[in-house]
Amino acid sequence: MEKTITVSTLKAGFKNSFAALPKKFYEPSMPEPVHGAVLQKYNQKLGRDMGFGFTKETPELADCLAGNLVFADATPIAMAYAGHQFGNFVPQLGDGRAILLGEKITPDGKQLNVQLKGSGKTRFSRGGDGKSPLGPVIREYIVSEAMHRLNVPTTRALAIVSTEEQIPRPDGIHPGGVMTRVASGLVRVGSFEYFAARGDEAAIRMLADYVITRHYPEIFEKKDRYRLFFSSVATRQAQLIAKWMQLGFIHGVMNTDNTSISGETIDYGPCAFMDYYDPNMVFSSIDTMGRYRYANQSAIMKWNLNCLGICLQTLLGKSNEEAIDVIDTTLAEFEQEFINTQESGMLKKIGIETTSDQDVSLLGELLALMQNQNADFTLTFRYLADHVKQGSDMTPQFQDLFNAPEEVAPWLKSWQARIVKENSPEVIQTRMNCVNPLFIPRNHWIQRAIKNAEAKNDFSLVDLLTTLYENPFTEQPEFTNYAQAPAKEERVTRTFCGT
Repeated sequence: MEKTITVSTLKAGFKNSFAALPKKFYEPSMPEPVHGAVLQKYNQKLGRDMGFGFTKETPELADCLAGNLVFADATPIAMAYAGHQFGNFVPQLGDGRAILLGEKITPDGKQLNVQLKGSGKTRFSRGGDGKSPLGPVIREYIVSEAMHRLNVPTTRALAIVSTEEQIPRPDGIHPGGVMTRVASGLVRVGSFEYFAARGDEAAIRMLADYVITRHYPEIFEKKDRYRLFFSSVATRQAQLIAKWMQLGFIHGVMNTDNTSISGETIDYGPCAFMDYYDPNMVFSSIDTMGRYRYANQSAIMKWNLNCLGICLQTLLGKSNEEAIDVIDTTLAEFEQEFINTQESGMLKKIGIETTSDQDVSLLGELLALMQNQNADFTLTFRYLADHVKQGSDMTPQFQDLFNAPEEVAPWLKSWQARIVKENSPEVIQTRMNCVNPLFIPRNHWIQRAIKNAEAKNDFSLVDLLTTLYENPFTEQPEFTNYAQAPAKEERVTRTFCGT
């Protein structure tokens, strides 16, 4: 049945360069109307930075962000893509519960996509696609905004709309929600796979030129721009995964359709920040084999990039052999870039700006202690900064992180002897506290916020957490309990795909 949507009088200043591509790249698609739409969260600062003149009270804004109305200058489309999901290729996926409204040129010249998630079925919908439960909308809003404040390239969250829709899921019926997502770009590795599966080399070239113009304009005029494009994507992804690892972040569903060409973190379904350190940690309820476990994320990204390289093969060399050589070289460069960025970032977490093999070994010893003693990943590094003065005793809050703190004491002395060579204690502590957050989006707090919103229509904890994570590196004494690791009975060990 064709959807009938009223066009709003509200204008957002949208363009849509992706809609200027041939129709095979997307499907014009209207959102589905919802009942009882309430604009629960509107990210006023992000909206202002984007050049929107809206407030939460702007007439018709709630309905435009719910999908009941369409902005007067929107060009709603669902993007086509394929993807490898847990290693298995699916030739057609596409936006099954998301609609790109358009692109906004910000006052500082950035080009940002604005998309509704959970806005109803499209031609690409499968199974449970379409409208979204409220819980996953809340999770993505909180985590994506926290990631931004943690200095990780990421999509952003502009709004949460709650609805009176009843969304069935395996664990029961949930209230509905629609999220407004903002991204530098929404082209994925799976976007290229969609056309590679159809043998459409012209479309692959057209898509490559589009994303080069959009995200890598400095290389467009280069003779070997496609090789540079592949290399540039690989570099961004290496740096992105290293940032995830340094924060203990586990994406949970690193399929090729969730790998953004722009180098941003995208799709916060079964994601989580680990509490106690375990390199084999898995949270996703559907990752039964641990494919996307914490320690395997760089290897998976290398695998995903290989998929992209195969799609670009005819653009990378005059022969298959030449193209494969380019792919192999680029993947080796990715691996080295990840190792270098990861080592450098992790050493900074323990106050070391210069690197040596001995420093890497020192870091490895700490990680082994953390793993063996179930120490909290985030707080171990944060509280370590309180011990930069040589000879200082172990503080109670640091000591309490370990089951056998006496086994950590020798390492602490070795580290203090090393760190004194870096700088003054005050400088080292300041540097460490700038890279080691105190507050991260912990699963048990997010789950509690979702429960309050779904069961009682109480968004006060959502508000508190989003405000708290605006300053994740700053001491906020009145909220100290939100920094602490969960008690054993509070742990949330399974997360689920949603939006």
